[in-house]
Formats: sequence, C-alpha cells, structure tokens
Amino acid sequence: MLYLWIKALHIVAMVCWFAALFYLPRLFVYHAMSDDTVSRERFCTMERKLYRGIMVPSMIATLVFGIWLVALSPGFLQQGWLHAKLTLVVLLIGYHHVCGAQVKRFARGEPGRSHVFYRWFNEVPVLILLAVVILVVVKPF
Repeated sequence: MLYLWIKALHIVAMVCWFAALFYLPRLFVYHAMSDDTVSRERFCTMERKLYRGIMVPSMIATLVFGIWLVALSPGFLQQGWLHAKLTLVVLLIGYHHVCGAQVKRFARGEPGRSHVFYRWFNEVPVLILLAVVILVVVKPF
C-alpha cells in the first residue's frame, strides 16, 4: 500500500514539474517579444515565482518520490527501460537548470534569444515526457 501512495505522489509531483516546464519557456517567448520595461519586469517576476515556487519544489518532490520508489522495488534497477528513463530524467534536470539560468539572465536585464528560439526550446520537455511515458507504460526493454 505504501508503494502505491508513493507512486501517486511521484506522479502528482511530476505533473506539477512538467506544467512548470511547459509554462516557463512560454513566458520566455512573451518576455522576448515584450518591448516595454513594465512588461519585462512583470515577466521577470512571473518567471522567478514560477521557477522558485513551483518548478524547484516539484522537481525535488519528483526526485525524492522516484528514488523512494526505486528503493522499495530495487529489482527495477535491472530493467533497461528504467535506465533509459533515468537518462531522460538527467537530461530534464539539465533542461530545468538551463531554464533557471535564463530566468537569471532576464532578471539581470541581459538580452535573451529570439521568441522563435524559445518556441522551439519549449518543445524539449514535450518530447522527453512522451518518451518517459512510453518507457514506463510499455516497458519496451
């Protein structure tokens, strides 16, 4: 029963993390398109609050509950799908930190990239989510 509770909490935390991972780069798109100081400051505030208040805590919760799940079922460590999933999680953590670095650059007033770049950048977590869900549900190897 404990395993199912931890699994449910892992999924909820992961959904919150991905919601933030989808929304923050969208804010970057709008930030890159903004022309006035008031808008830029507003986007900086929104980006900071989203990153610190939702993204970081939900990432930590996702990792804690995920590690807990593996500890409760160590046999999963011998399955290839989990190795692939963990590789994608490491990439996602890297993406998360790249987003954090961009939040800091915008806060310092440094110019970002074009809104087109951020539109494409926004698709990275979608692809990772697709792959992770397929790996976990289908367990192809």
